[in-house]
Amino acid sequence: MNNPNAIEVKGVSKSYGKVQALRDVSFAVGKGEVFGLIGPDGAGKTTMFRILCTLLLPDAGSATVDGFDTVSQMKAIRQRVGYMPGRFSLYQDLTVEENLQFFATLFGTTVEAGYDSIRAIYSQIERFKDRKAGALSGGMKQKLALSCALVHSPSVLLLDESTTGVDPVSRKELWEMLSMLKERGITIVAATPYLDEVRRCERVAFLDQGLVRGIDTPDAILDEFRDIFCPPALLSSPKGDTIDHSPETTEAPSGGVGGTLEDPVISVSHLVKAFGAFHAVDDISFSVRRGEIFGFLGANGAGKTTAMHMLTGLNQPTSGTGTVCGFDIRTEHEQIKKNIGYMSQKFSLYEDLTVAENIRLFAGIYGMGHKEIKEKTEQLLRKLNFEDHRNDLVKSLPLGWKQKLAFSVSIFHEPGVVFLDEPTGGVDPATRRQFWELIYDAAARGITVFVTTHYMDEAEYCDRISIMVDGKISAIGTPAELKQRFHQPDMDHVFTYLARQAVRTG
Repeated sequence: MNNPNAIEVKGVSKSYGKVQALRDVSFAVGKGEVFGLIGPDGAGKTTMFRILCTLLLPDAGSATVDGFDTVSQMKAIRQRVGYMPGRFSLYQDLTVEENLQFFATLFGTTVEAGYDSIRAIYSQIERFKDRKAGALSGGMKQKLALSCALVHSPSVLLLDESTTGVDPVSRKELWEMLSMLKERGITIVAATPYLDEVRRCERVAFLDQGLVRGIDTPDAILDEFRDIFCPPALLSSPKGDTIDHSPETTEAPSGGVGGTLEDPVISVSHLVKAFGAFHAVDDISFSVRRGEIFGFLGANGAGKTTAMHMLTGLNQPTSGTGTVCGFDIRTEHEQIKKNIGYMSQKFSLYEDLTVAENIRLFAGIYGMGHKEIKEKTEQLLRKLNFEDHRNDLVKSLPLGWKQKLAFSVSIFHEPGVVFLDEPTGGVDPATRRQFWELIYDAAARGITVFVTTHYMDEAEYCDRISIMVDGKISAIGTPAELKQRFHQPDMDHVFTYLARQAVRTG
């Protein structure tokens, strides 16, 4: 009788020194099933994927893929498994075509031999075959990485948070492709922090601290562990009615959407950034006032990162004007850098320094005096409940702790504006909610928060939102205003509606 399971994991454990990554993990995945591995950062998901791919050996227990043992029959498994890790695994300096040829060669096949298995996906990006992978948008990288993972016609596809940092429209497109692959009988195991993707699985296993705490349908798991996955929503504004949203949304004369605010902390007028004939940012105008939480959204490649680089002094505009904290973005970028905070998805902390050393280092960079640093460090450690961890190396901290510390360090000098570039990517909902409580607290103290995110539930937490499409601001307003204007039930639908109007590719 044929085994109905594509994957069987029995009592698998794995340690890294004193850290127990997996503890007696067991589960099975049926052939052709879409199965989710979910849980917070550090739960053991990536370790499990690497064991299934034969990149790691378990300390105890066993695992099979299509009936082949991951320890004794590695070669057979590698011919049957496609693996797409979170960072795409592409070679940035190789072209689209060169990446695909490399992976085909790696698996002992050719692009021509495997073309039928990737035709539906690869045909969408094939016209860019001579473009380097590093120059692709997030959605295009995603399609190329999936093509590379499928070029040898695997029977099992493993996706380790491969949509983290990718905009909602590109994520939807990927899952439409996965539905097509399921129809071909391919077994799919996916890890994801996005609840809409969790719900697209047939069953999920919830991993926490290396243990399987439950295996069931997505709805059953999300309900059983709702404190982790579905924490209570935050209030719509940390400042009550102190922000009047009514006057600022006006049509800019150039086709961008902007507005005039009294005493703006950020003011941008007809801003353009061109790379040759390509306008990454194409004539945008807007203003942001003190203490406002301003969401700056857009699909991958829409121009929001380029715009943020100009506002933070990392890049010069081609034309147009702008000020941040009263300083000109063209001529006073060094003053801007001293008066802003910045936090990226990579957190920008020094992993090999302690908590206290990181605080002192960044405070010194911001020009704070020794006495002030000492006093505020003690206050911060108490606020974060980090008093007993001041001498812990940052690399030893859980992801949520790193995130809260990195944000607190970025506003340690009480800047006029803090720029947050997808700061919660790949983080579970409960930890993201805690992070937004810190944002609300900062905004209530008068710090302006300029934030990009691909989580549309976070967009609902902003005072106002702008959405960029093809280098222009297509819409700007409060979440309620945008939902009403475009007749959509939530910000996810608003974003998708606008982003799908994009005409430029890549």
